[in-house]
Order: sequence, then structure tokens, then C-alpha cells
Amino acid sequence: MYFVVTFALLVTMTLALVRALLGPTVYDRVLSVNMFGTKTVLLLSVIAFLAGRPDFLDLALAYALINFIGVLAVLEFFKSRASRREEELRGEGGG
Repeated sequence: MYFVVTFALLVTMTLALVRALLGPTVYDRVLSVNMFGTKTVLLLSVIAFLAGRPDFLDLALAYALINFIGVLAVLEFFKSRASRREEELRGEGGG
């Protein structure tokens, strides 16, 4: 049963990578990378259970925190870049 879960996680991780490469917008790509990170945490948890290594759960938790903070940082970067572009366009149009 756990091997079926592992296979399903690997399939959804592959689909997330495809979406990250083909996503029409930046936000689609960021969302798919976030989903890939979440699936990685789940995969680490399943591997920890199968291997009988509960210390892998600490790694999964650390990776989840890094994934969350990284996604917030990337979104803030794209938000500030978009606002700078709007200001540049307003400066050119006004003047």
C-alpha cells in the first residue's frame, strides 16, 4: 500500500515539474514549485515510515519551512518587480 502511495507521489511530482516548465504565468510556475515542495515533504515522510527512521521527519519539517519561506520570497520578488514596471510605465506615459 505504501509503495502505491510513493508511486502516486512521484507521478504528481512529475506533473508538477511539467506544470512548472510549461506554466503560462509566473504565478502558475511558483504554485507548481510549491506543490512540488509539498509532495517532497510527503515523500520524505513516507520514506521515513518505510525505513523506520523517524529522524527523517525532522528533515521533512525543515524542508517544509524552507519551501514556505522560499515561496514567499519569490512571490515578494515578483510583486516588487511588477510594481517597479508599473511605475516606469507611468513615468514614461506622464511625460
